[in-house]
Amino acid sequence: MQQHSRFYIGGQWVAPDGNAFIDVENPATETVIARVPEGTATDADRAARAAAAAFPAWAALSGAERGAFLQKIADGLKARQDELGRLIASEVGMPVKLATRVQAGNPIFTFAACARIAAEGFAEERIGQSLVLKVPTGPVACITPWNFPLHQIAAKVGAALAAGCTVVLKPSEVAPLNAFLLAEVIEAAGLPAGVFNLVTGYGPVVGEALAAHPALAAVSFTGSTAAGKRVAAVAAATVKRVSLELGGKSASVVLPDADLAAAVKGTVAGCFLNSGQACSALTRLLVPQERYAEAAALAVQAAAAYTLGDPLAEGSRLGPLVSGQQRQRVRAMIDQAVAEGAELLCGGSAAPEGLPTGYYVRPTVFGRVRPDAALAREEVFGPVLAILTYQDEAEAEAIANGTDYGLAAAVWSADEAWALAFARRLRAGQVDINGAFFNLLAPFGGFKQSGYGRELGRHGVEDFLETQSIQLPQR
Repeated sequence: MQQHSRFYIGGQWVAPDGNAFIDVENPATETVIARVPEGTATDADRAARAAAAAFPAWAALSGAERGAFLQKIADGLKARQDELGRLIASEVGMPVKLATRVQAGNPIFTFAACARIAAEGFAEERIGQSLVLKVPTGPVACITPWNFPLHQIAAKVGAALAAGCTVVLKPSEVAPLNAFLLAEVIEAAGLPAGVFNLVTGYGPVVGEALAAHPALAAVSFTGSTAAGKRVAAVAAATVKRVSLELGGKSASVVLPDADLAAAVKGTVAGCFLNSGQACSALTRLLVPQERYAEAAALAVQAAAAYTLGDPLAEGSRLGPLVSGQQRQRVRAMIDQAVAEGAELLCGGSAAPEGLPTGYYVRPTVFGRVRPDAALAREEVFGPVLAILTYQDEAEAEAIANGTDYGLAAAVWSADEAWALAFARRLRAGQVDINGAFFNLLAPFGGFKQSGYGRELGRHGVEDFLETQSIQLPQR
């Protein structure tokens, strides 16, 4: 069992203020695999002050100098990619082959991309007698979730460092081990003391202390919509800049001329990734009424290919949910959908056969889901797909846009121009057409209660910059 007993603050591994620890569980075995310190408000304060002290010197470095440090971090993570994949598979439950490629590979790409963006710099602009600059926001707090833990850390921390900000990271207490590995890599890269600081703990204690801290200029948060509202409220007391990436209920809209088999297969893949534990999961499949029976049969066929099993075992395509609490919540939502009259096509809330241990939920597909049903409006965060039908394009648009969320969406059509025109009308921060791949350099973020602000690529770095105007004397 791993035992982490210190935080990384001010360039040193330091003892925490308290003596309590948090157990980290493997969701496939239901056993404790590690312990990390349970931070306090005092620990958060020490980290915030260290970041504030380090900010002037870090902000004064050239973009090329900051980029060189970021590339060292990317290289350090690359050297430990296989280790990272197995570690995150054991924390989160994603099958190890996919975890190594996605959960470890994406952060490596992101840190390297941030290195390039930092080195390229940010253009100055002349407006009349004014010089307009982009300058670092200041010391920032990055509060990250458990579902794609290192990916979310990289999207925030890499961007903040590239912009010239210093960072206090509070990772999710559910999957914090990858953050300690990152801290080891950052220490080995020789990042100046205080530029990156790591404190683990619970959101209501450490997270709120960081969101409220007067020495921090901004907070970037990814998590539930309810928690995001709380972060924004706490941060408002110090008029802090806030970026929120929250929940989603993403629609995958199949237009009448689409290749239905490809659309259904792609939607199921987008719904079941990471056992459905993705804020951008395509959890609503919208199909023309006359094609429902065919779509339902294709969805059941596609779901059958997602074999449940130990994330570290060969052949597993779907691992467990992250915790017993999460499994209980998802099963309750499945039961509620049945009670509300949705057609259960496959799966369900019963325990899967042959897996007596682990927080598994069977891949589940519901048909004939009403747009006003809870399953069509609330985030499930599990491998549960809802199929809805529409009569015409206007109704499809209304259903797709008819939730409180607006994080992601997908459109399928044989006519790319038609698909693009429809995508332009969707109130979602990112829309895929015909199964287009996720772009780690494109801005990612939401509309409505899915949050505000953007991550990834140059737009993600710019979220950590302020605009400054310098008025020059006229001559």
